[in-house]
Amino acid sequence: MLDIKMIREAPETVKENLRKRFEDESIIDEILKYDTLWREKLKEIENLRHLRNKRSREIGQKLKRGEDVTYLKEEMKKINLKIREIEEEVEEYKKRRDVLLFRLPNLLDKDTPICEGEENSPVIRTWGKALVLKENLEEFKKWAGNMEYEIMEKGRMSHVDILERYHLGDIARAGKVAGARFYYLKNQLVLLELALIRFALDIMIEKGYIPVSPPLMLRREVLEGVTDFSTFEEMIYKIEGENLYMIATAEHPLVGMYMNEILEEKELPLKYVGISPCFRKEAGAHGRDTKGIFRVHNFYKVEQVILCTPEDSPRFMEELIGNAEDIMRRLELPYRIINICSGELGAVAAKKYDIEVWMPAQQRFREVVSCSNCLDYQARRLKIRYRTKDGNRYLHTLNSTALATTRTMVAIIENFQTEDGIEIPEALRSYTGFDFISFKK
Repeated sequence: MLDIKMIREAPETVKENLRKRFEDESIIDEILKYDTLWREKLKEIENLRHLRNKRSREIGQKLKRGEDVTYLKEEMKKINLKIREIEEEVEEYKKRRDVLLFRLPNLLDKDTPICEGEENSPVIRTWGKALVLKENLEEFKKWAGNMEYEIMEKGRMSHVDILERYHLGDIARAGKVAGARFYYLKNQLVLLELALIRFALDIMIEKGYIPVSPPLMLRREVLEGVTDFSTFEEMIYKIEGENLYMIATAEHPLVGMYMNEILEEKELPLKYVGISPCFRKEAGAHGRDTKGIFRVHNFYKVEQVILCTPEDSPRFMEELIGNAEDIMRRLELPYRIINICSGELGAVAAKKYDIEVWMPAQQRFREVVSCSNCLDYQARRLKIRYRTKDGNRYLHTLNSTALATTRTMVAIIENFQTEDGIEIPEALRSYTGFDFISFKK
């Protein structure tokens, strides 16, 4: 949420931010309209209360002198009634203003590129060598800039076919019992998933992050604090008859953990690595990745979260993406990082990096990591502050994927595929207990 004082004092700045996001700026005039009405009515109440106090003193003085106060008591009743009426208006204007305030997106970071279409988000760096089919080379160069590549003689098998053919998963039977975008993992793929989780956790713990296993359900008021709920609601599962929703990422309970708290400055930064299953409806993704395990309704994710002072959040943004890069590099997965442009940026983030791994079977880059600086947007909504000698301040929150298991497994299957099976990245072998998944029955 943005500071209403800033909107009052610099409405054009906020309107310009909306224009850069390619969103309607008229909402600012609506917010200011209700805010003005709210403040005017508050002033009316203040004047009426002042009058009520004055009349109360007059009544007391007249009663001491034995004078009639009937007309003053009648006036007091009218004043009290008017105050109650205006208090209802005040509450209504504040509610309307705050609903609109909650819809406003975050202010953009100065480094966020202003453009629409994710395909226009600039590539800021690449790593590794991509396996490219000759007929796709020119298209690859448009996407990857100066990234290294190697020409493949023939295409690679889809992970969907590999899962079914070699008994590593069962999508069809998962569909039978749960519907589309669910899956069974089997045999060595189960062990690979567990290995990925522990591998990422160990790296993050070594870097000084505190491991947390969070609640898997959250109340609505927490989700309203950490997300643009009006948009996000269609993505999450609600528990029928309860004020609870299944989490879509560990970020939300980790940030929400400090709702309505004032921390000490010396406690910051707080660095967490969360491990949890994630549950998503994938609304709006109809027709995309309906088969396989890339875009699914539930998966495991290792998530990074930092709460820090405003001065430190830019460098922690680079730390978070660096941590995710470290994991991708240890797994030897070729990737590019893009700086997401303003028109594609979610409401909560001021700046966002995506890591996209090159998928040889698909011959395209696919997102596996998302890293965001949310500034004080979530902290304001959740009322998370820290104490300073100059008073309480809202802190900054940042989050990033460390590793999402299903998408990373797809990347490994496509990049480490051979004629005879799938090699396990060397960094994972001590976790899996095997170095190869054979295609031989």
